[in-house]
Amino acid sequence: MTGRAPPPLNALRTFEVFARHASMTRAAAELCVTHGAVSRQIAALQDALGVRLVSGPRHALTLTEAGRRLADQLTPAFGAITDAVTQARGEAVREIEISCLGTFALKWLIPRLPGFLDAHPEIRVRLSESYLPVDFRRDRFDGAIRIVEPDQRHARTESTRFLSQYQGPVGAPELMSRWATLRALGAAPRLRSATFRQAWAVWADLAGVTLGEAPEREFAHNHSLVEAAASGLGVAIAPWAFVAPDVMAGRLVAPFGFVERKSWFAFLRPEGRRDAAVDAFRDWLVAEGERSPPPPIPLTGPGC
Repeated sequence: MTGRAPPPLNALRTFEVFARHASMTRAAAELCVTHGAVSRQIAALQDALGVRLVSGPRHALTLTEAGRRLADQLTPAFGAITDAVTQARGEAVREIEISCLGTFALKWLIPRLPGFLDAHPEIRVRLSESYLPVDFRRDRFDGAIRIVEPDQRHARTESTRFLSQYQGPVGAPELMSRWATLRALGAAPRLRSATFRQAWAVWADLAGVTLGEAPEREFAHNHSLVEAAASGLGVAIAPWAFVAPDVMAGRLVAPFGFVERKSWFAFLRPEGRRDAAVDAFRDWLVAEGERSPPPPIPLTGPGC
C-alpha cells in the first residue's frame, strides 16, 4: 500500500478547534493547553500537509481557502467520532446540547421540557442561551432554536419549522386600561429590545396602524422587555411565545391581539448528521408546537 502517512490526529484536532473558535486563546482554553501549544500544532500540520492553512499576524490569524475547506470537513468528522465513542461506551444517558433564544427557553421551552424528559429518560438536554447566527462549522452544539426569516438561509443546516410567529402589544393591566384604542396606544411609552429594534414598525405595518411620536425605552434582551412591560414601564411589542404564560396568568394583557409574521421558530441541526436523540427532540418540538395555544383574537380592530 502506497501513499503519504496521515498528519497527526492531535494536530488536526487542534486546528479544528482553532477554526471553529477563530481564536488561539479560545482554542487553548477548550483544549486545556497553552496558546503556544496551539500555534505549534497548527504550524506542524501546515508542514505535514505542505499547505498554508492560516494567514495574517499572530494576533489576528484567519483561515486561508484551503484552511476553510479542511475545517468544513473536520468539524463534522470529529463530531461523528464523539458520537461513535459515546455509543461504544454504551452510556445509558445521551446528553444533547441545544442552543436557544433565552426568552424562548424561559417562557416556552423549559415549562414543557419535563414532558420530553419523562418520555425519554435516556436523553439529557443541556440548554445554552444564544442569539447569535448559527454556524455548525464553528458551533459544537447538537441543535439550535432560532427565529428564521423567509429569506434567511443557513449553510449546511437542516431546518425544521415547528411554531408560527405572532407578535402584538402587551402591557400591565392597569397601564393598558389607559389606552383603550389603537389610536390612543400610539401615545403610550414604547418598550423595545435591542435584539429586534424594528418590532414596533413591523407590527404597525402588519396591523395597519400609523405610529406617531412617543417616548421609547430599550432593553438588552426580550426577557427584560417582558418584565418591564409587566412592571408597568410601558407597552412592548412581543412574540406570543414569549408572553403567553404571563397573559394567561393575568400579569400582562393583550387587548389588541397578535398579528402573524412571516417568520417562524425553527429547529436547526447540522445537515447530514444523524442522531436518534436529536431526532427525538426535533419531533417533540414539532408535536409541542402543534399543541401550543393560539394567540388571543383582537377585541378591537385596527384604527379603532
